[in-house]
Amino acid sequence: MAIDDAATETGAGRAAPSGSSPRQRRDTLLAYLLLAPSGLILGVFAFFPVIYAFVVSLREWRSAPGPFIGLANYHQALTKEPEFWQSLGVTFYYVVGTVPITIALGYLVAELLHSRLKGIAVYRTAFFMPYIVSPVAAAAVWRWIFDPQYGLATSMANRFGAEPQWLLEPRGVVGLLAASQGASIPDWAAGPSLALVCIVAVSIWHSLGFAVVVLMAGLVNIPGEVVEAARLDGARGWSLMRRVKLPLLSPTLFFLLVVFTIRAFQTFTQIYVLSSDNKGGPLGVTRNITMYIFSSFYDYRSRLGPGYGSAVAFLLFAIILVLTLWQFRVLGKRVHYQ
Repeated sequence: MAIDDAATETGAGRAAPSGSSPRQRRDTLLAYLLLAPSGLILGVFAFFPVIYAFVVSLREWRSAPGPFIGLANYHQALTKEPEFWQSLGVTFYYVVGTVPITIALGYLVAELLHSRLKGIAVYRTAFFMPYIVSPVAAAAVWRWIFDPQYGLATSMANRFGAEPQWLLEPRGVVGLLAASQGASIPDWAAGPSLALVCIVAVSIWHSLGFAVVVLMAGLVNIPGEVVEAARLDGARGWSLMRRVKLPLLSPTLFFLLVVFTIRAFQTFTQIYVLSSDNKGGPLGVTRNITMYIFSSFYDYRSRLGPGYGSAVAFLLFAIILVLTLWQFRVLGKRVHYQ
């Protein structure tokens, strides 16, 4: 009898209800109703434009919708348009110039602001202020600063006998430095143009505040007893930073690396305002990939147009996706989580 009762209880415990209860169905329906407004907004303003842009990229679309041409726009960008590769090279120069320098300077400033200095709140506010300024307004002010005739940067350079053209200079900075010493180097080694370097400097200035705030939050979360123990063991200066602080800050640094890389590939406003002709000039040396997409999208010549511009936009999406996955797969292994 005891065995039969135990078997009966075990069988009853294993039995599953044939269907959900009315209360569970009501809760599920309520959850879908609450998610419906957000899902509708995302569908209309996020997913539908992406799908529609992909459809446009597969057609010969200029001033009006044309026939379906498959991957012809992608093939044209990759094989027949040297301007695409030039703009991609400018983009990589911009990414390499802005991302690591912004993070490195942000860490140094965060270390200084993390210390107990008199009036530290004023310094923290001063470093964060550029980030909350409108990019258009900030770029307009910097365009005046770099004006080759009346700009503040030009006046300061003139005191040292230099007459730089700043945003109007298409030659590479390495070539310019070599020419000032009476040397000459090949074009491939001339480096990014002086105009692009000026835009990179403005971008670093504008993004530095965000990096400082995020890194300061990471420094605050480092346990004080860990730092004290390292100092008691003799760690000082560079050794303390490399062996203790940077490993504990690796999640924060990795976050900034991913975010700043994606943002740098998508930069448009600052380059559009600061370029000499608002088209990536002079001679296209400041035209990054987003500027190229913009100009291609509204170019209704025989080989360009919205279809071609949409194809280049999806190529940019693929580049960012692959690079981000590589960062997570390779660099993510070096992140030390507490």
